This record gives sequence, structure tokens and C-alpha cells, in this order.
Amino acid sequence: MLAIAQNKKAWFDYEVLETLEAGIVLLGSEVKALRKARVNLKDNFVKIIRNEAFLFGVHISYLDTTHPHYRPDERRERKLLLHRKQIDRLFGKVGMEGLSIVALKLYFNQKNKAKVQIALVKGKNLHDKRESIKKRILDREAQASVKNFYKGER
Repeated sequence: MLAIAQNKKAWFDYEVLETLEAGIVLLGSEVKALRKARVNLKDNFVKIIRNEAFLFGVHISYLDTTHPHYRPDERRERKLLLHRKQIDRLFGKVGMEGLSIVALKLYFNQKNKAKVQIALVKGKNLHDKRESIKKRILDREAQASVKNFYKGER
């Protein structure tokens, strides 16, 4: 699994409850742009419209070699390929519990199909974000002290 793009901001802003893998409907020039990693997953979300899941806010920039006639809109909505039961379950949780759905990662699987990892998320409060920052700083300091400890032994 070769990751093309990751949404690191989602891990900071949201508490991830559940993840799913979904296929994504793309045009030919978009697939070529994905192979060149010309994609940005920041500020994306999934919306369920008429029992179909769509991904909004993903920016896939076209390549310079793409013919001007075939250049799709870079921020257009893209349909996600999910089973009906998965869509119904996600729709129920979003509607009842007030959760959101965001894309975490975009990648190619072993069969060279573009897949997106989506997650059912709950927004973090400000104090939760501060705790995340403190934890990250403490982990970084612990790693540095372990590294310095082993350098001193040799």
C-alpha cells in the first residue's frame, strides 16, 4: 500500500472512531496526477447525498501535460464507492450522533486501484487539542533523551 497523501490535520482536529476503505471515482488525468502525488487532503469532508457518498474539498491539481479540454475542476466532488449497508450505517451515525466523516489517507492498493481511507470522527475540544500537543512534545523529548543516552554509552 503506497500512501499518496495523508490528512495529518484530521488526527489533530478529530477523534477517530472508525475507519473504512472506499474506492473513488476519478478521471484519467486525475489518476496520472495522483501518481505524481499532486493531491491535497486538507479540509475535506464526506457528504451522503441521495444514498451515495461524495468526497468534497480534495484538491487534485492537473498536470501540465494534460490537454486543456480534458482538465477537470480541481476541487470537484468525487463519488465514493461503498456498499449500501456501509452507507446506511454511516448515514445513521452521522444523523443521530452528530459525527462527521473525513478522508484520512489516499493510496493505491496492490491492484493499483486508487482507494481512500475515510473515518467516522468526532470533533475535539480545545483542551483535548492541548493535551495532544503536550503528549507529542513529551514523546519527542523522550525519544531525544533515549537517543542521547545510547550515544553516550558507545
